[in-house]
Amino acid sequence: MSDSLEYTGERFTPECVREIWYEHYHRYALAARWCKNMRVLDAACGEGYGAALLADSAMSVEGVDISANAISHAEQRYGNRDGLEFQAADCTALPFAANEFDRVVSFETLEHLRAQDELLAEFKRVLKPDGCLILSSPNKATYSDQLDTNNEYHLKELYKDELETLLKQYFPAHRLLGQKLMFHSAIWSMDALEQVLLDQQNSAECAEPPVNDGCDTRHITQAPMYFIALCAADHAYLPESKGHLWLFDDPEESVYKHYYGEIKRNMAAGGIIAGLQKEIKALQHQLESPKAGRSSWWRKLLR
Repeated sequence: MSDSLEYTGERFTPECVREIWYEHYHRYALAARWCKNMRVLDAACGEGYGAALLADSAMSVEGVDISANAISHAEQRYGNRDGLEFQAADCTALPFAANEFDRVVSFETLEHLRAQDELLAEFKRVLKPDGCLILSSPNKATYSDQLDTNNEYHLKELYKDELETLLKQYFPAHRLLGQKLMFHSAIWSMDALEQVLLDQQNSAECAEPPVNDGCDTRHITQAPMYFIALCAADHAYLPESKGHLWLFDDPEESVYKHYYGEIKRNMAAGGIIAGLQKEIKALQHQLESPKAGRSSWWRKLLR
């Protein structure tokens, strides 16, 4: 079996690069700080990279996915890690007892199901009374409407008010974070900024620089591309996040390199096009000049 899982367009794999890599890894890097020393369920774990990242700080992680192929791959690639287990299972019918987990993490899952109520009911069932659900959901207003796109794998995307209405039915307390790629992947609190945190590549720990009084999440004018919801039975059980901004990039600056590479190629192409346009004009001039000469010669002959 190949070390990498085939990329079908539906399931992220670590071999993906640049923008999509930032978006997916940032979510798990952030979630990892809230899963330290806890029993965690990674629901719809896919290839397994996220469950493995969570396992670096969690007490234990159970990764489940409906795809037996994905689970087989995850076991072979990450199954040797302590405290990390994988099994094939339907997230709307989880094979776990009630009140078993401190955290349920489920990224890129909700929009792939029509049975969203059943999904959240199961998450609530397996969570401890003081547990917390951390999930992501694309913001339909920007992800689909604004970009005029249609993701064939998404069965039911939600607007912000629809997402909140759904969450409230199962979790009395919830808080939304927004995420959008802006060269850094940015995740920010929808409340006023109190603190700036920086996630380093593949790290569950965050450096905490001094508060930047000049930076306020209310000044982020971009609408989030994704929502990340923190959900619990009571606000006291929600991880600290109010007013925070988290940034994520990688040491190789892969997005910047690709961006500047594209700019250079476009500039080079522009120069080539300009040169070709000059050659075309010169050829047109050469073609038109003999015509003008022949026309003049025939006029003289017919006089």
